[in-house]
Amino acid sequence: MTARSVFRSFVRRAPLWGLVALAIAVLATFWLFIAADRYVSEARVVLQRSDLSQGQTVDFANLIAGGGGGNRADQLWLRDHLLSTEMLRQADAALKLRAHYSEGGDWWTRLSSADEPIELFKEYFHQRVAIELDEFAGVLSIEVQAYTPEMAQALAAFLLQQGEAAMNRMGHSLAQEQVRFLEQQVGAHSQRVQATRLAVLEFQNKKGLVSPLATTENLAAVVSRLEAQLSELQTRRRALLGYLQASAPNVVELDLQIAATENQMRQERGRLAAPGGRTLNATVEEFQRLQLEAEFAQEVYKTALVALERGRVEATRTLKKLTVLQAPSVPEYPMRPRRYYNTLVYSLLVLMLAGVAHLLLAIVRDHQD
Repeated sequence: MTARSVFRSFVRRAPLWGLVALAIAVLATFWLFIAADRYVSEARVVLQRSDLSQGQTVDFANLIAGGGGGNRADQLWLRDHLLSTEMLRQADAALKLRAHYSEGGDWWTRLSSADEPIELFKEYFHQRVAIELDEFAGVLSIEVQAYTPEMAQALAAFLLQQGEAAMNRMGHSLAQEQVRFLEQQVGAHSQRVQATRLAVLEFQNKKGLVSPLATTENLAAVVSRLEAQLSELQTRRRALLGYLQASAPNVVELDLQIAATENQMRQERGRLAAPGGRTLNATVEEFQRLQLEAEFAQEVYKTALVALERGRVEATRTLKKLTVLQAPSVPEYPMRPRRYYNTLVYSLLVLMLAGVAHLLLAIVRDHQD
Protein backbone atom coordinates (compact mmCIF):
# COMPACT_ATOMS: atom_id res chain seq x y z
CA MET A 1 0.00 0.00 0.00
CA THR A 2 1.58 3.25 -1.14
CA ALA A 3 1.81 6.49 0.85
CA ARG A 4 -0.51 8.21 -1.62
CA SER A 5 -3.23 5.61 -1.07
CA VAL A 6 -2.80 5.86 2.68
CA PHE A 7 -3.16 9.67 2.52
CA ARG A 8 -6.29 9.39 0.33
CA SER A 9 -7.83 6.90 2.75
CA PHE A 10 -7.03 9.26 5.66
CA VAL A 11 -8.60 12.21 3.84
CA ARG A 12 -11.78 10.22 3.11
CA ARG A 13 -12.15 9.20 6.75
CA ALA A 14 -11.16 12.64 8.23
CA PRO A 15 -11.37 15.33 5.58
CA LEU A 16 -10.89 18.14 8.16
CA TRP A 17 -7.52 16.85 9.29
CA GLY A 18 -6.53 16.28 5.71
CA LEU A 19 -7.12 19.96 5.07
CA VAL A 20 -5.09 20.73 8.18
CA ALA A 21 -2.17 18.68 6.93
CA LEU A 22 -2.38 20.38 3.54
CA ALA A 23 -2.50 23.84 5.13
CA ILE A 24 0.52 23.09 7.31
CA ALA A 25 2.41 21.79 4.30
CA VAL A 26 1.60 24.94 2.33
CA LEU A 27 2.61 27.21 5.24
CA ALA A 28 5.84 25.32 5.80
CA THR A 29 6.67 25.51 2.11
CA PHE A 30 6.05 29.25 2.07
CA TRP A 31 7.99 30.16 5.21
CA LEU A 32 10.87 27.76 4.59
CA PHE A 33 11.38 28.14 0.85
CA ILE A 34 9.36 31.02 -0.65
CA ALA A 35 9.38 33.90 1.88
CA ALA A 36 11.91 36.53 0.84
CA ASP A 37 14.90 37.36 2.97
CA ARG A 38 14.78 40.65 4.88
CA TYR A 39 17.97 42.19 6.23
CA VAL A 40 17.92 44.11 9.50
CA SER A 41 20.12 47.14 10.23
CA GLU A 42 20.25 48.30 13.85
CA ALA A 43 21.39 51.56 15.43
CA ARG A 44 21.39 52.86 18.98
CA VAL A 45 21.72 56.52 19.89
CA VAL A 46 21.49 58.83 22.89
CA LEU A 47 20.14 62.36 22.60
CA GLN A 48 22.29 64.94 24.35
CA ARG A 49 21.94 68.68 24.82
CA SER A 50 24.87 71.00 24.19
CA ASP A 51 23.44 74.17 25.78
CA LEU A 52 25.76 73.89 28.78
CA SER A 53 25.85 77.66 29.26
CA GLN A 54 22.54 77.44 31.02
CA GLY A 55 23.95 75.01 33.56
CA GLN A 56 23.03 71.47 34.41
CA THR A 57 20.47 70.69 37.07
CA VAL A 58 19.52 67.38 38.59
CA ASP A 59 15.93 66.36 37.86
CA PHE A 60 15.14 63.95 40.72
CA ALA A 61 11.74 63.09 39.25
CA ASN A 62 13.40 61.83 36.08
CA LEU A 63 16.00 59.92 38.08
CA ILE A 64 13.34 58.14 40.12
CA ALA A 65 11.20 57.36 37.07
CA GLY A 66 14.19 56.40 34.95
CA GLY A 67 13.86 59.38 32.63
CA GLY A 68 17.23 58.99 30.90
CA GLY A 69 18.79 62.26 31.98
CA GLY A 70 15.92 64.67 31.39
CA ASN A 71 15.65 64.30 27.59
CA ARG A 72 12.59 62.05 27.59
CA ALA A 73 10.33 64.59 25.91
CA ASP A 74 12.90 65.22 23.16
CA GLN A 75 13.43 61.49 22.68
CA LEU A 76 9.70 60.85 22.35
CA TRP A 77 9.44 63.72 19.87
CA LEU A 78 12.33 62.29 17.87
CA ARG A 79 10.76 58.83 17.81
CA ASP A 80 7.43 60.19 16.57
CA HIS A 81 9.17 62.35 13.97
CA LEU A 82 11.15 59.42 12.58
CA LEU A 83 7.88 57.53 12.09
CA SER A 84 5.98 60.51 10.70
CA THR A 85 4.58 61.02 7.22
CA GLU A 86 7.02 63.89 6.60
CA MET A 87 10.00 61.67 7.31
CA LEU A 88 8.54 58.93 5.10
CA ARG A 89 8.19 61.36 2.18
CA GLN A 90 11.80 62.53 2.61
CA ALA A 91 13.12 58.97 2.79
CA ASP A 92 11.10 57.90 -0.26
CA ALA A 93 12.36 60.87 -2.27
CA ALA A 94 15.99 60.18 -1.29
CA LEU A 95 16.09 56.37 -1.37
CA LYS A 96 13.16 55.35 -3.64
CA LEU A 97 11.58 53.27 -0.91
CA ARG A 98 8.36 52.58 -2.80
CA ALA A 99 10.29 51.03 -5.68
CA HIS A 100 12.47 48.97 -3.34
CA TYR A 101 9.63 47.56 -1.26
CA SER A 102 7.32 46.94 -4.22
CA GLU A 103 9.88 45.28 -6.51
CA GLY A 104 11.68 43.12 -3.95
CA GLY A 105 10.40 40.45 -1.63
CA ASP A 106 7.64 37.90 -2.09
CA TRP A 107 3.98 38.36 -2.93
CA TRP A 108 2.99 38.24 0.75
CA THR A 109 5.43 40.80 2.21
CA ARG A 110 6.12 43.23 -0.62
CA LEU A 111 4.41 46.56 -1.09
CA SER A 112 1.47 46.06 -3.44
CA SER A 113 2.36 48.92 -5.78
CA ALA A 114 4.99 51.58 -6.37
CA ASP A 115 2.13 54.10 -6.52
CA GLU A 116 0.70 53.08 -3.15
CA PRO A 117 -1.09 55.98 -1.37
CA ILE A 118 0.97 57.57 1.37
CA GLU A 119 -1.48 56.46 4.07
CA LEU A 120 -1.15 52.78 3.17
CA PHE A 121 2.58 53.13 2.55
CA LYS A 122 2.96 54.60 6.05
CA GLU A 123 1.30 51.51 7.56
CA TYR A 124 3.69 49.31 5.59
CA PHE A 125 6.63 51.50 6.64
CA HIS A 126 5.76 50.99 10.30
CA GLN A 127 5.96 47.23 9.72
CA ARG A 128 9.51 47.58 8.40
CA VAL A 129 10.86 50.23 10.81
CA ALA A 130 10.74 49.80 14.59
CA ILE A 131 11.92 52.53 17.00
CA GLU A 132 11.95 51.82 20.71
CA LEU A 133 12.96 53.97 23.67
CA ASP A 134 14.66 52.55 26.72
CA GLU A 135 13.31 55.08 29.21
CA PHE A 136 15.64 54.00 32.00
CA ALA A 137 18.89 54.27 30.02
CA GLY A 138 17.65 56.97 27.63
CA VAL A 139 18.75 54.93 24.59
CA LEU A 140 16.79 55.07 21.34
CA SER A 141 16.96 51.82 19.35
CA ILE A 142 16.24 51.86 15.61
CA GLU A 143 15.63 48.67 13.62
CA VAL A 144 15.17 48.84 9.85
CA GLN A 145 14.19 45.94 7.57
CA ALA A 146 14.87 45.93 3.83
CA TYR A 147 15.36 43.41 1.05
CA THR A 148 19.05 44.29 0.59
CA PRO A 149 21.75 44.96 3.20
CA GLU A 150 22.69 48.24 1.52
CA MET A 151 19.14 49.61 1.63
CA ALA A 152 18.69 48.61 5.27
CA GLN A 153 21.88 50.40 6.29
CA ALA A 154 21.17 53.44 4.09
CA LEU A 155 17.65 53.89 5.51
CA ALA A 156 18.85 53.62 9.12
CA ALA A 157 21.62 56.17 8.48
CA PHE A 158 19.18 58.50 6.71
CA LEU A 159 16.77 58.38 9.67
CA LEU A 160 19.56 59.29 12.11
CA GLN A 161 20.84 62.14 9.96
CA GLN A 162 17.44 63.66 9.27
CA GLY A 163 16.29 63.20 12.87
CA GLU A 164 19.22 65.15 14.27
CA ALA A 165 18.78 67.86 11.62
CA ALA A 166 15.07 68.17 12.43
CA MET A 167 15.75 68.52 16.16
CA ASN A 168 18.29 71.27 15.54
CA ARG A 169 15.95 73.04 13.14
CA MET A 170 13.32 73.07 15.83
CA GLY A 171 15.83 74.30 18.41
CA HIS A 172 17.11 77.02 16.08
CA SER A 173 13.55 78.13 15.33
CA LEU A 174 12.84 78.53 19.04
CA ALA A 175 16.16 80.33 19.50
CA GLN A 176 15.37 82.72 16.63
CA GLU A 177 12.00 83.51 18.20
CA GLN A 178 13.79 84.22 21.45
CA VAL A 179 16.30 86.46 19.67
CA ARG A 180 13.51 88.48 18.05
CA PHE A 181 11.83 88.91 21.43
CA LEU A 182 15.11 89.95 23.07
CA GLU A 183 15.80 92.45 20.30
CA GLN A 184 12.43 94.06 20.99
CA GLN A 185 13.22 94.12 24.72
CA VAL A 186 16.65 95.65 24.10
CA GLY A 187 15.10 98.38 21.96
CA ALA A 188 12.50 99.17 24.62
CA HIS A 189 15.09 99.23 27.41
CA SER A 190 17.38 101.43 25.32
CA GLN A 191 14.61 104.00 24.96
CA ARG A 192 13.92 103.78 28.68
CA VAL A 193 17.62 104.40 29.48
CA GLN A 194 17.65 107.46 27.23
CA ALA A 195 14.45 108.79 28.81
CA THR A 196 15.74 108.39 32.38
CA ARG A 197 19.08 109.99 31.54
CA LEU A 198 17.31 112.91 29.87
CA ALA A 199 15.13 113.31 32.97
CA VAL A 200 18.29 113.56 35.14
CA LEU A 201 19.84 116.16 32.80
CA GLU A 202 16.67 118.25 32.72
CA PHE A 203 16.47 118.15 36.50
CA GLN A 204 20.11 119.26 36.85
CA ASN A 205 19.57 122.12 34.38
CA LYS A 206 16.35 123.16 36.08
CA LYS A 207 17.91 123.28 39.56
CA GLY A 208 21.27 124.60 38.36
CA LEU A 209 23.06 121.86 40.26
CA VAL A 210 25.25 119.14 38.80
CA SER A 211 25.20 117.17 42.04
CA PRO A 212 22.67 118.25 44.67
CA LEU A 213 24.09 115.70 47.08
CA ALA A 214 27.59 117.22 46.87
CA THR A 215 26.13 120.69 47.32
CA THR A 216 24.23 119.53 50.41
CA GLU A 217 27.39 118.00 51.87
CA ASN A 218 29.26 121.29 51.28
CA LEU A 219 26.49 123.26 53.02
CA ALA A 220 26.54 120.86 55.95
CA ALA A 221 30.29 121.38 56.23
CA VAL A 222 29.78 125.17 56.15
CA VAL A 223 27.20 124.95 58.96
CA SER A 224 29.61 122.82 60.99
CA ARG A 225 32.36 125.41 60.58
CA LEU A 226 29.95 128.23 61.56
CA GLU A 227 28.93 126.30 64.68
CA ALA A 228 32.56 125.90 65.65
CA GLN A 229 33.22 129.59 64.95
CA LEU A 230 30.12 130.59 67.00
CA SER A 231 31.24 128.46 69.92
CA GLU A 232 34.67 130.08 69.83
CA LEU A 233 33.21 133.61 69.70
CA GLN A 234 30.89 132.91 72.61
CA THR A 235 33.82 131.56 74.64
CA ARG A 236 35.87 134.71 73.93
CA ARG A 237 32.90 136.93 74.92
CA ARG A 238 32.47 135.19 78.25
CA ALA A 239 36.17 135.60 78.89
CA LEU A 240 36.06 139.37 78.15
CA LEU A 241 33.03 139.91 80.39
CA GLY A 242 35.16 138.70 83.25
CA TYR A 243 37.04 142.03 83.35
CA LEU A 244 35.14 144.35 80.91
CA GLN A 245 31.69 145.89 80.80
CA ALA A 246 29.12 144.72 78.24
CA SER A 247 29.37 148.11 76.56
CA ALA A 248 33.09 147.83 76.07
CA PRO A 249 34.14 148.09 72.38
CA ASN A 250 35.74 144.65 72.34
CA VAL A 251 32.61 143.03 73.78
CA VAL A 252 30.36 144.92 71.35
CA GLU A 253 32.52 143.79 68.45
CA LEU A 254 32.18 140.15 69.56
CA ASP A 255 28.42 140.58 69.91
CA LEU A 256 28.23 141.78 66.31
CA GLN A 257 30.33 138.83 65.11
CA ILE A 258 28.15 136.39 67.08
CA ALA A 259 24.96 137.88 65.63
CA ALA A 260 26.36 137.74 62.10
CA THR A 261 27.46 134.12 62.58
CA GLU A 262 24.06 133.10 63.97
CA ASN A 263 22.30 134.84 61.07
CA GLN A 264 24.56 133.06 58.56
CA MET A 265 23.84 129.72 60.25
CA ARG A 266 20.09 130.30 60.05
CA GLN A 267 20.36 131.07 56.34
CA GLU A 268 22.47 128.00 55.58
CA ARG A 269 20.21 125.74 57.63
CA GLY A 270 17.21 127.22 55.83
CA ARG A 271 18.76 126.21 52.52
CA LEU A 272 19.25 122.67 53.78
CA ALA A 273 15.82 122.08 55.32
CA ALA A 274 12.69 124.06 56.14
CA PRO A 275 9.02 123.27 56.90
CA GLY A 276 7.84 124.89 53.65
CA GLY A 277 9.86 122.60 51.37
CA ARG A 278 11.68 123.67 48.18
CA THR A 279 14.99 123.07 49.97
CA LEU A 280 18.09 121.10 49.16
CA ASN A 281 17.02 118.00 51.05
CA ALA A 282 13.90 117.71 48.87
CA THR A 283 16.04 118.41 45.80
CA VAL A 284 18.48 115.67 46.82
CA GLU A 285 15.63 113.18 47.39
CA GLU A 286 14.15 113.85 43.95
CA PHE A 287 17.57 113.76 42.29
CA GLN A 288 18.44 110.43 43.96
CA ARG A 289 15.12 108.97 42.82
CA LEU A 290 15.76 110.02 39.21
CA GLN A 291 19.36 108.80 39.38
CA LEU A 292 18.24 105.44 40.83
CA GLU A 293 15.72 104.99 38.00
CA ALA A 294 18.46 105.77 35.47
CA GLU A 295 20.89 103.29 37.05
CA PHE A 296 18.22 100.57 37.27
CA ALA A 297 17.29 101.10 33.63
CA GLN A 298 20.98 100.90 32.71
CA GLU A 299 21.42 97.58 34.58
CA VAL A 300 18.31 96.11 32.97
CA TYR A 301 19.59 97.24 29.58
CA LYS A 302 22.96 95.54 30.21
CA THR A 303 21.19 92.32 31.23
CA ALA A 304 19.06 92.41 28.09
CA LEU A 305 22.17 92.91 25.93
CA VAL A 306 23.88 89.89 27.53
CA ALA A 307 20.76 87.77 27.03
CA LEU A 308 20.54 88.90 23.40
CA GLU A 309 24.14 87.93 22.65
CA ARG A 310 23.67 84.57 24.34
CA GLY A 311 20.50 83.99 22.34
CA ARG A 312 22.32 84.78 19.09
CA VAL A 313 25.02 82.26 19.96
CA GLU A 314 22.42 79.60 20.80
CA ALA A 315 20.64 80.27 17.51
CA THR A 316 23.74 79.51 15.43
CA ARG A 317 25.22 76.42 17.09
CA THR A 318 24.16 72.82 17.50
CA LEU A 319 21.77 72.64 20.42
CA LYS A 320 21.12 68.89 20.45
CA LYS A 321 23.27 66.05 19.25
CA LEU A 322 22.66 62.38 18.63
CA THR A 323 25.51 60.46 20.20
CA VAL A 324 25.78 57.18 18.29
CA LEU A 325 26.32 54.19 20.53
CA GLN A 326 25.98 51.78 17.61
CA ALA A 327 26.25 53.04 14.05
CA PRO A 328 23.79 51.65 11.48
CA SER A 329 25.15 48.22 10.74
CA VAL A 330 25.50 46.58 7.33
CA PRO A 331 23.74 43.23 7.84
CA GLU A 332 25.42 40.08 6.59
CA TYR A 333 22.66 37.57 7.27
CA PRO A 334 18.86 37.94 6.82
CA MET A 335 17.33 37.87 10.30
CA ARG A 336 13.77 38.12 8.97
CA PRO A 337 11.59 36.27 8.52
CA ARG A 338 12.12 33.85 11.38
CA ARG A 339 11.30 30.85 9.24
CA TYR A 340 11.10 27.98 11.74
CA TYR A 341 9.42 30.15 14.35
CA ASN A 342 6.76 31.34 11.90
CA THR A 343 6.22 27.82 10.60
CA LEU A 344 5.66 26.55 14.12
CA VAL A 345 3.39 29.41 15.15
CA TYR A 346 1.19 29.22 12.06
CA SER A 347 1.01 25.42 12.29
CA LEU A 348 -0.15 25.64 15.90
CA LEU A 349 -2.69 28.26 14.89
CA VAL A 350 -4.05 25.97 12.15
CA LEU A 351 -4.23 23.07 14.58
CA MET A 352 -6.05 25.18 17.11
CA LEU A 353 -8.60 26.35 14.53
CA ALA A 354 -9.01 22.77 13.33
CA GLY A 355 -9.61 21.59 16.89
CA VAL A 356 -12.29 24.24 17.36
CA ALA A 357 -13.91 23.27 14.05
CA HIS A 358 -13.77 19.55 14.96
CA LEU A 359 -15.44 20.29 18.30
CA LEU A 360 -18.19 22.31 16.63
CA LEU A 361 -18.82 19.52 14.11
CA ALA A 362 -19.04 16.95 16.92
CA ILE A 363 -21.61 19.12 18.73
CA VAL A 364 -23.66 19.45 15.56
CA ARG A 365 -23.62 15.67 14.99
CA ASP A 366 -24.68 15.02 18.59
CA HIS A 367 -27.68 17.34 18.16
CA GLN A 368 -28.61 15.66 14.89
CA ASP A 369 -28.58 12.25 16.59
